[in-house]
Amino acid sequence: VQLQASGGGLVQPGGSLKLSCAFSGFTSDSYGIGWFRQVPGKAREGVAVIRGRYDPPTYANSVKGRFTISRDNTKSTVYLQMNDLKAEDTAVYYCGARNGRLILSAALAAAHYDYWGQGTLVTVSS
Repeated sequence: VQLQASGGGLVQPGGSLKLSCAFSGFTSDSYGIGWFRQVPGKAREGVAVIRGRYDPPTYANSVKGRFTISRDNTKSTVYLQMNDLKAEDTAVYYCGARNGRLILSAALAAAHYDYWGQGTLVTVSS
């Protein structure tokens, strides 16, 4: 299983950015996959995940209405569209995956994910 995140950069508050995570070695329908972020000194937190093939996306409260996760199985890629970015969204963003579907209450917990990409830095600053 391999994950490759890209698309980070510097953006002004209120701006938008789209992250991509190219994956290989599994079919996303059978894996939970999602986006997480981490700032220095803090634990990695879940941002948006897709638990399974028929599940709607799960979002952290802090990003609901601003971020959208989607996947394109034909391209083996998961995306995170981030709109109305705020300074507190600044972090290294990682895509993570796991074999099997999590229950809703556990979906955003990074500890339940086994595979990680290398991370891409998002900086929101004027």
